[in-house]
Amino acid sequence: MGKGKADEMQFWTKEEFDTFIECVKDKELSYYAFLTLYWTGIRLGELLALTLADLNIEEKTLSINKSYQRIEKRDVITEPKTKKGKRVITLPDFLVEELEEYVGKLYGMTEKDRLFMITKTYLEKEMIRGTKLSGVKRIRLHDLRHSHASLLISKLGAQPNLVAERLGHEKIQTTLSIYSHLYPEQSRDLANQLNGLMEEDEEE
Repeated sequence: MGKGKADEMQFWTKEEFDTFIECVKDKELSYYAFLTLYWTGIRLGELLALTLADLNIEEKTLSINKSYQRIEKRDVITEPKTKKGKRVITLPDFLVEELEEYVGKLYGMTEKDRLFMITKTYLEKEMIRGTKLSGVKRIRLHDLRHSHASLLISKLGAQPNLVAERLGHEKIQTTLSIYSHLYPEQSRDLANQLNGLMEEDEEE
């Protein structure tokens, strides 16, 4: 990711997301879609490709194994963006309960049916509507993915390898280059460890 893209990156804090999500609750598709994007960090194409078979309520997991695109008015399902893109994401209990409730309302669904029969354009319009109603700052759909990563790193102190695995990054270096500004403590810890090595040498 170049410097320009990094500069464009924005995040919602949990408080901002909580304020936003309340304002789109009147439309169930929007509510559950945004909830899933924020709390899993999956890509938009991965969200739109999810089928009933990908959600395992008992194991509390979501299998990411394909991506959705709309090309020339046709639904196109492709392989994930990277090899590591195929992954199984563990879900927090509250999200499992929300998705179970959502699925319970989708009558007559088969295992191969898409969970979210919506488009990128629909969600972009809903994001604009939600930000206007809630008053939170405007961000892009993709920034919900960055918001999830920020939550993992800043609030939970998640290690880069775990964040990379959850986001489906091919290399840990990708995670570090995108979110290096969220790891200042690790840089300080590294410097302290180097100090420790020097002190050990002096004592010898």
